[in-house]
Amino acid sequence: MDMLCYEKEAWNAGLFFIAGVDEAGRGPLAGPVVAAAVVFEREPLETGGVEAFDGLTDSKALTEKRREAFFEQLEACSFSHIGCAAVEPREIESINILQATWKAMAAALEQIQPYPDFALIDGNRVHGLPCRSRSIVKGDAKSLSIAAASVVAKVTRDRLMLELDTQFPEYGFADHKGYGTVAHLNAIRRHGPAPCHRKTFGPIVELNQGKLNL
Repeated sequence: MDMLCYEKEAWNAGLFFIAGVDEAGRGPLAGPVVAAAVVFEREPLETGGVEAFDGLTDSKALTEKRREAFFEQLEACSFSHIGCAAVEPREIESINILQATWKAMAAALEQIQPYPDFALIDGNRVHGLPCRSRSIVKGDAKSLSIAAASVVAKVTRDRLMLELDTQFPEYGFADHKGYGTVAHLNAIRRHGPAPCHRKTFGPIVELNQGKLNL
């Protein structure tokens, strides 16, 4: 598949600065939700730059080593522009995870200069973005820009969870990154939720109410 097909459609429609946008961390019970936006400059990308990112796809389909390598490559790339933003657990609890994800995406786009003309979004339709957008189901495996954003969001969030692991080692964040594994739920049951937990998420609510048997 041509990983630039959606970018080319936008370029051919007269749009110039096209951002790919994706998030990491909607489902976990702890830590922030992180969104990233990545814009590649058209000319260097089309004149050989795309080959430099051969194999870049949905971050979930890459090994941790490959994600880290692509992340470093994207940061060092002279023709990529990156924005990244996080929304923390207390705000997630206040406005809900969907609104928090949209807020992080908008903030990531706002960090990019020049300002994006258009955004390609992984997944379903998003509201409240600072530019026009198109949502693409499984876009992180179909668009190079979205794939790049998925890697930036995932690696950034994983590194934040490693920092939380040093603050709260009893929960094992380095292993499960905040997802609701049996080990994680057992740790919450033993120690109670930490400040970085999302206390409105169902499993934690059920644990607090004594409804979740482990």
